[in-house]
Amino acid sequence: MTIGRKEVEHIATLARLSLSEEEKTTLEKDLNAILGYVEKLGALDTEGVEPTSHALDITNAFREDELIPFEEREKVLANAPARHEAFFQVPPISEGISST
Repeated sequence: MTIGRKEVEHIATLARLSLSEEEKTTLEKDLNAILGYVEKLGALDTEGVEPTSHALDITNAFREDELIPFEEREKVLANAPARHEAFFQVPPISEGISST
């Protein structure tokens, strides 16, 4: 299968792209190169090869949540431009919300 100028122009229209003649020529070459590569892949013998969604056999690689005490709260809050008790104080994000 090959893609010609007409198909490139149709794809550009669908994508609402305005392409110059040079860009159309380049895109036609690139799309045909991609299709050629896909045809090569289609010719490979994949009998007995399991489909995969990832190269490694990995599932749920999440770590467990751990509570780690943080002893330097005062040191961090010392850098805050404003604070309220043991928290950073930030400006309200909308009118009518109290900043206290």
